[in-house]
Amino acid sequence: MKTLHPSFLYLVFLSTVAALGGFLFGYDTAVISGTITQVSRQFELDVLQQGWYVGCALVGSIAGVSVAGWLSDRFGRKKVMFLAALLFTASAFGCAVAAGFGQLVFFRIVGGAGIGMVSIISPMYISEMAISAYRGSLVSLYQLAITVGFLGAYLVNFQLQAFSDQISDQSSSWVIWIFRDEVWRGMLGMEFIPAMAFFVLIFFIPESPRWLLVQKQEGAARVIFARIYQDAQQIQWRIEEVYTNIARASDSGWSSLWQPQLRRPVLIGVAIAILGQFMGVNAVLYYGPTIFEQSGLSSGDALFYQVWVGLVNVLTTVLALFIIDRVGRKSLVYFGVTGMIVTLLAIGVYFWQGEALGIGVIWLLVLFIAYIFFTAISISAVIFVLLSEMYPNRVRGIAMSIAGLSLWVGTYLVGQLTPWFLENLGPSGTFFLFALMCLPYMYIIWKMIPETAGKSLEEIEQYWLERKS
Repeated sequence: MKTLHPSFLYLVFLSTVAALGGFLFGYDTAVISGTITQVSRQFELDVLQQGWYVGCALVGSIAGVSVAGWLSDRFGRKKVMFLAALLFTASAFGCAVAAGFGQLVFFRIVGGAGIGMVSIISPMYISEMAISAYRGSLVSLYQLAITVGFLGAYLVNFQLQAFSDQISDQSSSWVIWIFRDEVWRGMLGMEFIPAMAFFVLIFFIPESPRWLLVQKQEGAARVIFARIYQDAQQIQWRIEEVYTNIARASDSGWSSLWQPQLRRPVLIGVAIAILGQFMGVNAVLYYGPTIFEQSGLSSGDALFYQVWVGLVNVLTTVLALFIIDRVGRKSLVYFGVTGMIVTLLAIGVYFWQGEALGIGVIWLLVLFIAYIFFTAISISAVIFVLLSEMYPNRVRGIAMSIAGLSLWVGTYLVGQLTPWFLENLGPSGTFFLFALMCLPYMYIIWKMIPETAGKSLEEIEQYWLERKS
């Protein structure tokens, strides 16, 4: 194992570059929150148009994730990351200078396509580059980058709003236009900077050696492996292991996914991707202020409480990054989901009987923070790691597209259904439902998924290929 240590910093660099896609994912998703009021006022949007403005990026995300796997299997992981970076860059610039609401929506959809692509390509690339001992931590960098992207968007929105009040009439016309009179353009356009950084840095990372071996480019793959594994025998063993599993998987097309050995991990991936969205995390992150207001807080206090939720999300993700390879994926899920069930039930009880029991609203914040802690250290940290590890080399792109599409469909459904749940089931019933949805997720992790910590991708692939249906 000691011979692997010299490559660690190199792997961190590769993973950080790929994880920039996660930062753009988080920024693009969250920045919209600071622009809704201004855009709605400027373009005189009704309620349905406001919803379309907020949700239109999801259309692009579904389109992007639907083709990203096929594109990455055909043209390589690196080229698809290039494409996603171009989409983010075009979206940021286009939103900043959009002439009307139609153009604004179009460029939001373009950015959404970039989100969909990086949501599977970035963690897949990190997983294929990383050595077994560090893979969980390195893939978790992607999830950390998403949470940092959320906070980055909130901070940029806050700073630009404050900066707009300081711009004088003597400033250049375009500065007045983008950063003062229509500051929402600056908020959306600031994504251009990290998007360009992502695009440039991709030039300095190699293609996935596992994809190169699938394409029969052994020479190029061997050069890349040599920068990761210092021992020639390790390099040869890794190449032979990939070739062995390629030979076992006779077909790399869509039809191969329905072979008994592959159908099982594909369906399991779909199940945990969808179920994970119905365990409450997105409802808390997206509708937290609304839920806090229903508990009696003012809108200002509700936003302040939500900042604490966001900070705990980031800090806990950092903790998960350091322990996921030591503790293991399944142990984190057992610990975290158990805590999620307890806190969700407690939140439900708070809304059901809290007033009668004389429980103060500060306890709601405590419970929300505890829930986010348990979520961030388990399902949020583990989901992209598991999905990037579960599938064979020849079909990893297509299989992750299916899982990623399921994740986005689940996200859409939760986003649409949470307001209905809150209105018809009430906050207490909504959180009791979220707690109930944790049970099938826990069962799937317990019974159907192996522990993957410390195992090579080829060892994990061999497990699925040898498992009887």
